[in-house]
Amino acid sequence: MADRRVDHLLIGGGIASASCATALREHGATGSILLVGRELDPPYHRPPITKGYLAGRETREETFIPVPDDVEVLTRTSVMALDPQAKAVTLSNKETVAYETALLATGAMVRRLQVEGAQLQGIHYLRALGNADTLRADAEGRERIVCVGGSYIGCEVAATMTTLGRRCTIVMQEDEPLERSFGRRVGAWVRRLLESRGVEIVGGAEVQRFEGSGDRVERVVLADGRAVEADVVVCGVGANPDVMLARKAGLELGETGGVRCDSRLATGFDGLYAAGDVCEYDSVIHGRRLRVEHEEAAAAQGRTVAANMLGAGQEHLDAPYFWTDLADWATLEYVGPAEAWDEEVVEGDLDSGSFSVSYLRDGRLEAFLRVGGFGDIDAAAARIAERRTADR
Repeated sequence: MADRRVDHLLIGGGIASASCATALREHGATGSILLVGRELDPPYHRPPITKGYLAGRETREETFIPVPDDVEVLTRTSVMALDPQAKAVTLSNKETVAYETALLATGAMVRRLQVEGAQLQGIHYLRALGNADTLRADAEGRERIVCVGGSYIGCEVAATMTTLGRRCTIVMQEDEPLERSFGRRVGAWVRRLLESRGVEIVGGAEVQRFEGSGDRVERVVLADGRAVEADVVVCGVGANPDVMLARKAGLELGETGGVRCDSRLATGFDGLYAAGDVCEYDSVIHGRRLRVEHEEAAAAQGRTVAANMLGAGQEHLDAPYFWTDLADWATLEYVGPAEAWDEEVVEGDLDSGSFSVSYLRDGRLEAFLRVGGFGDIDAAAARIAERRTADR
């Protein structure tokens, strides 16, 4: 017998659970809600980890996501076991909790480089507020920052640390930063922007090992023999969905490693849903299975789950939205995502940093990027959701 019972159990301390809790109350749910997170802090926004919080412009409390006062939040607590048939969990404090409905939103774990020297001090990975605290302290009084990876983490950290007076280099496998998301043309624009602010870009490079004297990193050695001097290294080489609990519970996993869900974000077990980084769902508007790792997408999924916990039977009909700031140099907003495309339609002016890109496949809009506020991203999202041929 369980130690206690709750109406709605939210497993994971991120924005998916926080938005689900808020939406439950907004939809009129009066039952008990328990949110369980393993981190030290209550739910918080993660973009500041590489931006405002890392730069010291935002306080810890300013990153927190408000949840209704009558939602019970357990921090520093993990769900150790999930029995989806009995509809119960065991917490790290040994308490067993039975639930009526539950959300699985355990997030993701950073992917670590498995190369020689990876254990040296001064090599950082960013996923939590505490990681940003450690990086900021370690970079104090040090000059040369090397960011490994040319995606969001690498570009955002390089921009932030440059504004703090550090010399930053991005080392990446791609030829252009962010090209995997936005294509080579936009990637080349991002390169020009970063380089104009003093960031060095080393593209088409693979890290072979880290070297240092003693226990601390001093250089990044590339596969072609080049060495990049480094006082501090930040690795942003992706993340893997944290499905350890899901796997132990016998939940089915999909091709991208997430928990397989239907279009309502239901797992197939009664009352159990998934959202955020671990959710791989049947997207009606994309016509394929989709797993999206951005915070805004997790929040939207949390709201859909809340409606379905209350019996709405609602399909998740969201064209995921994402944004990123590169310091105060540029803001990129994106809706999609495009798995592949065969045409890019650019409007506006790349040189001025005010432009948009429509990503088309077979004449249909798959994704839309705007920079500097150029273009109607809401209209683009609606067009993507309609699955109609683009109106040029």
